[in-house]
Amino acid sequence: MTAASVVAVDLGATSGRVVLGHVDTNRLDLDLVHRFANTPVPVRDGLRWNILGLYGEVLSGIRDALSREPGARSIGVDSWAVDYALIRGDRVLGNPFHYRDARTARGVDRVHARVPHAELYRRNGLQFLPFTTSYQLATEPQEMLGLADRMLLIPDLIGYWLTGRQGAEITNASTTGLLPLGADEWDRDLLERLGIPTHLTPPLIAPGETLGTLAGDTAAYVGAVGELPVVAVGSHDTASAVVAIPMTDPATAAYISCGTWGLVGLELERPVVTDAARQAGFTNERGVDGRTRFLHNVMGLWLLSESVRQWERESGRQVQLSELLACAALVPADRTAVFDVDDPAFAAPGDIPARIAAWYADRDLPAPASRPEFVRAIIESLAYAFARGIRTATGLTGRTVDTIHLVGGGSLNTLLCQRTADRAGIPVIAGPVEATALGNVLIQARTAGALPADADLETLRALVAATQPQQQYLPQPQHARLAS
Repeated sequence: MTAASVVAVDLGATSGRVVLGHVDTNRLDLDLVHRFANTPVPVRDGLRWNILGLYGEVLSGIRDALSREPGARSIGVDSWAVDYALIRGDRVLGNPFHYRDARTARGVDRVHARVPHAELYRRNGLQFLPFTTSYQLATEPQEMLGLADRMLLIPDLIGYWLTGRQGAEITNASTTGLLPLGADEWDRDLLERLGIPTHLTPPLIAPGETLGTLAGDTAAYVGAVGELPVVAVGSHDTASAVVAIPMTDPATAAYISCGTWGLVGLELERPVVTDAARQAGFTNERGVDGRTRFLHNVMGLWLLSESVRQWERESGRQVQLSELLACAALVPADRTAVFDVDDPAFAAPGDIPARIAAWYADRDLPAPASRPEFVRAIIESLAYAFARGIRTATGLTGRTVDTIHLVGGGSLNTLLCQRTADRAGIPVIAGPVEATALGNVLIQARTAGALPADADLETLRALVAATQPQQQYLPQPQHARLAS
């Protein structure tokens, strides 16, 4: 084995980063090269991503990474799921819509009028989420769909711009609602029933496959030396994050990938598509190496970050989240009742604290009276939803879980980690924070030969466990009465 440095492009729904990963059989570390905001833009027809601005930041980050490490072996791209661009020839037909745009509700009605969700679940195994790609496509004018040659999900679009090759990486494709369970080809019958032209779907590619090399003009712009491959990773950011969860035994561990969203679930060998799983809102998404990510989407730290943005808009001053969390920790846990973090009222951008207050008022419950109380209510409600999700997942699968791994930005939130352990009654191991970038790096490194080509996920995770900091949170007996 030879050591390798690789470039990981990790695009989240609120920020992006480009990192250098350095890997050999005893080393795994990250060097943050470039971080940037990912801010959607409201325009007359809805909420859209600034995709060209985003790509410009990606190129700047790759250029900076290659100036530090000219011998980097490859590039990999991951991002959030479901959103897409329509392509005609080499041209993008408009900036992609944001999944929080209100138009998605129209798509739900149009799809379910043709195919009920119960049938969709048997075909694709996906939890009902109104912004799933199939629902978004159902809102597109037929003339727009007819004009387009391809639909590319966000990381696939970035990969196409970098290499000139169009493809759909399979972990992200599995979130579209258009990929059948266990199949490696698109659901043509479903596409036709929904009125979506089948030619829009690009060829499927697997994590670890080389998409192509940097195209000439792009290679020159970023300063690449020689041919630089772009490797498909788990391009759905959660798929990459799960690769880097340091689970010693996936059969007895649950995970929470906590950032803008909280993804709560188990890693399985096979999907679970029972009526009970559908009614409980559990999804079956493809993982790297053929694993199944059996999980429930929880609103996540979006509630906290959007609340902070609202308070900054109101005050005209920056709000220090660390200070708010410290004050929230002093608020008694039972000061407010938990609220339903999955309520659709909290999905759109805007005044989240006012919507939380309205949620309580509608149920004749006292609302939080101060910012620290709002923060405490959010933390308690997230911890409750996480614990409930894990109990439901184990009940649906018959598994027994003795450890919860919490990765992503939420792993830095000590109050959230402790309250999740308390409410679940199970130890929480927090970290790594940059699980998504680490998973991206690991798949590239395996492809580059820095790790054995036959290394399974457990081998990759053992390297994470040996090299990345983690913090354990044990359930506190004095909080047992709040654990329901």
